Amino acid sequence: MKKIAKKKSPTADEIAELAMKGDDVSKFFTNEGEMRPPIQRVNVDFTLDMLKELDDIAKKMNISRQAMIKSYLRQALDQHYLAKQRQAATSGTP
Repeated sequence: MKKIAKKKSPTADEIAELAMKGDDVSKFFTNEGEMRPPIQRVNVDFTLDMLKELDDIAKKMNISRQAMIKSYLRQALDQHYLAKQRQAATSGTP
């Protein structure tokens, strides 16, 4: 069976270059993607011990420190909202 090479999609920079040359780039915009909110950068101070712990866990999971922090923060936020929902359900207040 013969393998057919997939046509590689151009990068955003390549599409921008085509547009700057005046080429029609409308075929690259299908409106099938999703819009994501912009990312806001923040600075957070951690103790060296906490950073070492995060780095050790991230290394074991084979992910970056930043991914580790985002993952743990997402879990904490989810737990917070679940606890709030449970509290509202037991107290009868929305």
